Amino acid sequence: MKISLFVPCYIDAIYPKVAISMVRILEKLGHTIEFPEELTCCGQPPFNSGYWDDARRSARPVLERLKDAEVVVIGSGSCGAMMKVFYPELFAGHPEEASAKALSAKTWEFTDFLVTKLGVTDLGATFPHKVTFHDGCHGLRELKTKKQPRELLAKVRGLELVEMKEAETCCGFGGTFATKYASVSTAMGEVKCASAAETNADFIVSADSSCLMHVQGLLDRQRRPIRTIHIAEVLASE
Repeated sequence: MKISLFVPCYIDAIYPKVAISMVRILEKLGHTIEFPEELTCCGQPPFNSGYWDDARRSARPVLERLKDAEVVVIGSGSCGAMMKVFYPELFAGHPEEASAKALSAKTWEFTDFLVTKLGVTDLGATFPHKVTFHDGCHGLRELKTKKQPRELLAKVRGLELVEMKEAETCCGFGGTFATKYASVSTAMGEVKCASAAETNADFIVSADSSCLMHVQGLLDRQRRPIRTIHIAEVLASE
């Protein structure tokens, strides 16, 4: 099928290897990839901050550009939830309501798309490391992507998954939350880092680069050796 890839801001600006890994995986599976470079933010920051008019201004170009897409795949539970769950709420009662619902119906988070839509769990990847998984809040609670990433990791050669006690606990990033409530955000992130460290894992894996950016910053300041990596990069490893 023809897949329209929506690349979140953090991936585009800081972690382009995540998007490249997604393209390699999807093309390996025989699909055609379209990347609308003109699309930037999905509108989640103003939406979460209560500025819904501003959020709609950011979201309207997304609706227009992706209206004819066959399927939309996003490497982020956070942005995925915004477009799949919150766009219909954001545009309820507005002229774009039907378009928002139509986009929602064909939008998929990356791991959910692989496992649920395509029925793929084994991508032939090899990643000889001990890892622990962080469940991003939106992916876990809004998109219900708990088992999908774990099914994919279970088929990676050489990978050992060790669950941390605080896997489902928020890392404290939350986009604008980390800016508004820096001390609370840091304290939450430290809980996540300590829980991950208890597993003696080499890597923290997640489906959200924004969470991983926050956690990696704290790990670096704590001088812990554990690293963070997006699941797409793991699945593209050979």
